[in-house]
Amino acid sequence: MDFSKVGVVGGGTMGRCIAICLARAGIKVVLCEKSEKQYQDSMSALEETLKDLIRHFSITEEEKKIYLSIIEGTPELSALDDTDFIIECVDENLELKKRVFRQLDEALSPDKIIATNTATLSITELAAATKRPQQVIGLHFISSDPNSVLVEIVRGTQTSDATTEAARDLARAMRKQAIDVFEYPGYVSSRLIIPYINEALYILMEGVSSAEDIDKAMTLGNNFPIGPLEMADRIGLDQVLGMMDALFEELGELKYRPCPLLRKLVRAGHLGKKTGKGVFEYANGEHK
Repeated sequence: MDFSKVGVVGGGTMGRCIAICLARAGIKVVLCEKSEKQYQDSMSALEETLKDLIRHFSITEEEKKIYLSIIEGTPELSALDDTDFIIECVDENLELKKRVFRQLDEALSPDKIIATNTATLSITELAAATKRPQQVIGLHFISSDPNSVLVEIVRGTQTSDATTEAARDLARAMRKQAIDVFEYPGYVSSRLIIPYINEALYILMEGVSSAEDIDKAMTLGNNFPIGPLEMADRIGLDQVLGMMDALFEELGELKYRPCPLLRKLVRAGHLGKKTGKGVFEYANGEHK
């Protein structure tokens, strides 16, 4: 399947990342936000991400201009009917996502595929909110870093082979490596990462070690590219909390019960890199 234009619903951290990945592949993007103001805010944040990529020599200034030129915005879900594929990227909340899926189902032609970037929620349950369960699939981008190469393709109970192949085609077009996942709460990556982050937060809360030294234990001691606490900040502590809550509710296992420190940080509005403060503090997108 060829892609000339893809719709992205929600311009948060992951929505912006996916928009950049699409633009880097030369695919036009229609970014759908609820209002013009939210779209402008998302585009401002997206431009900052592109500047960060320039600082790290991942893209050039000229490439940044090209990417911005092929990302357009709309507040109307019906405008996405002119795209080849739609990816939903709203917050990790089941009822919110189901509501968006119902709205997309009403707004789009019956042949359109709707993917979700959820990290933990049931594809089957989201698909059940539509009249097209065969054309609903999970397309989980593992990281909010546009340079991350891994994508999980998650089939629901009724996801068709054709829908799965279209998702694989899009991953290939974005130069991503895809792994196939059959639906189970947390899939592969989140089931591994969430307990890892949660345990690091408990170690910090219990005063066993400092945040800096906890992360050094994993980066210097175990060759991880970043530590669990900085990883949580990059994902967004509110998103991490949403994933933990979803897994704990679904599976009831204590390893997924969110650390009280995580709830405290989220309540304080310290959501990580995107707000300038989470477990660590950030200036110009860099860990202080």
